[in-house]
Amino acid sequence: MGIFSSIKDAIFGSADAQEPEAPAAPAASTPFGKSKPAKLDEVDIEASLDARPRSENLNWRTSIVDLMKLVGLEASYAERKELAIELGREGYSGTAEDNIWLHRQVMRKLAENGGRVPPSLRD
Repeated sequence: MGIFSSIKDAIFGSADAQEPEAPAAPAASTPFGKSKPAKLDEVDIEASLDARPRSENLNWRTSIVDLMKLVGLEASYAERKELAIELGREGYSGTAEDNIWLHRQVMRKLAENGGRVPPSLRD
């Protein structure tokens, strides 16, 4: 399991820790009588992180280090470098620019994986 998966699981809840699935929501009807599954709700990333203890003491909205700390991960240079490589950035050196890029990539990937992330956190 990669570092991004650890971040995602810490926010969304891991598949192992989730309770058994509830019965599916009623299907929506289509014009031809067939049904399609109802859309699952997205996870509100901002609300989820704000609800965590210590969130008011950490600048998780802009700092990858604080984001990783908030979800209970080690935020060392080595861990951030591994995360950067996982997300496609070779040559990570830990500069402010690298860390800003890394934070934005994590937010974008959370959005791609079912998270509702405000544009201000992705761009």
